[in-house]
Amino acid sequence: MSFITEYKTSIATDLGKKLGEKNPMAIPQLEKIVVNVGMGSWLQGSKDYSKIVEGIEALSGQKVVVKESRLSVSNFKLRKGMPVGVMVTLRGKKMYEFLERFVTVVAPRIRDFSGFSSKSFDGRGNYSFGVKTYEVFPEIHYNEVVKDYGIQFTVVTSAEGTEGARALLDAFAFPFKKESNS
Repeated sequence: MSFITEYKTSIATDLGKKLGEKNPMAIPQLEKIVVNVGMGSWLQGSKDYSKIVEGIEALSGQKVVVKESRLSVSNFKLRKGMPVGVMVTLRGKKMYEFLERFVTVVAPRIRDFSGFSSKSFDGRGNYSFGVKTYEVFPEIHYNEVVKDYGIQFTVVTSAEGTEGARALLDAFAFPFKKESNS
């Protein structure tokens, strides 16, 4: 069963009971997942970033937005209008498919992985985390990698606080670190 049908059939009702919500519209749900890559020093010397764009498009399944610098900063050799990163926002069916692939396929492929920190919630129902290498995604072929770069993800939920967002991600079996009580 896919994550989207699982949410609609069982997760939403279980989450409502767990959080004590009687109104089905108040039950937390996923709104979007933002995938971001900062290219930073890779672009020094006008290097080609098309492989980074192709990689993010392959793993997200949709076209990326190239973010450009808004300011010139001489200490960083940065001029206004230079590309500094790429991002894509996933919503709807693609968002649920991406989360399912990430939880079931990608996270287990991360070397020495013990889970993501549960301290990365922002208090408003959003969770941010990063992966140091994008080679853990099955869509990326190792022989096409020009430079290894990290990817940042932000999972935006409709939850009003950390408790609801954590319960929602737990329901999707998101791999959080096991918290020790010592």
